Amino acid sequence: MAEVLSQSEIDALLSAISTGEMDANELKKEESQKKVKVYDFKRALRFSKDQIRSLTRIHENFSRLLTTYFSAQLRTFVQISVASVDQLPYDEFIRSVPKMTILNVFEPYPLDGRFLIEVNPNIAYAMLDRLLGGKGEAVNKVDNLTEIETRIMTQLFQRTLESFQEAWSSVVELEPQMEELEVNPQFLQMVSPNETVVVISLSTVIGEASGMINICLPHVVLEEILPKLSVHYWMQTKKKSRLPEEVEGLERNVRNAPLVMKAELGNSEITVQEFLQLDIGDTIELNSLIDDQLIIKVEDTPKFLGQPGKVKNKLAVQVTELFEEGENNE
Repeated sequence: MAEVLSQSEIDALLSAISTGEMDANELKKEESQKKVKVYDFKRALRFSKDQIRSLTRIHENFSRLLTTYFSAQLRTFVQISVASVDQLPYDEFIRSVPKMTILNVFEPYPLDGRFLIEVNPNIAYAMLDRLLGGKGEAVNKVDNLTEIETRIMTQLFQRTLESFQEAWSSVVELEPQMEELEVNPQFLQMVSPNETVVVISLSTVIGEASGMINICLPHVVLEEILPKLSVHYWMQTKKKSRLPEEVEGLERNVRNAPLVMKAELGNSEITVQEFLQLDIGDTIELNSLIDDQLIIKVEDTPKFLGQPGKVKNKLAVQVTELFEEGENNE
């Protein structure tokens, strides 16, 4: 993708060309030269742009739901929006997380694995202060959470999973369950260090405090539902409503479709030697009696029982009852 210049950069470039500091012909030569792009195999891009756009759309909805939820719970100004969506190795994400922070680990049933929501302590303690009747001041003392504080935070973030479930409902029905609340990322190993994860960063403002909420989604956990994040999936699964005349036409064509019906008088088993010795006038004994009902097959599937007869000097079969599964075919 070509680099997009800001208006100030465009103005500076035009000014340099007009004053002679830069030559337009030299710029054209540079553009014509082949450029080598460095590719880092440790930062494998395993999510397509289409899937990244879908994840962005899902979490924009999640951020709106979180804004409503936290506004009601904290009774103060709350503003949450998606700041960025990036894919990077899990090890790089963990090293970028502060040494002491709020890590909410949860399991997104029925998906196999774990997701992570990291909340900046500046934000987490502003929430805690509001819940305990304060003004929402951010006091960073995450290294010594009390048992009561841990319990309050766990309950607060447990209920955010309901919004997460609702945001993902258009793609997959999740039942996320909080597993643990951790404060030190060094003790957290969800996937292998080189595993690609997508990190959705939510810019968050709680009263006068601000910070980031980061959602870490490993590729290995999302792998089975990745096709559902594609635009092609939505186009293929979009249901088309048929007109009444189309339905009638289909029913009429199905009713007029020909079916092959067969009535079996019986069957028999003989050896290859006996088959080779068959001659005109030989008789083959069947395994059914003369009083036994015949099995009537529709397209080689047993459907009815009947008895043989004649109608206007033509052989016919009269249906006597439906064929029940489990009846003896012999």
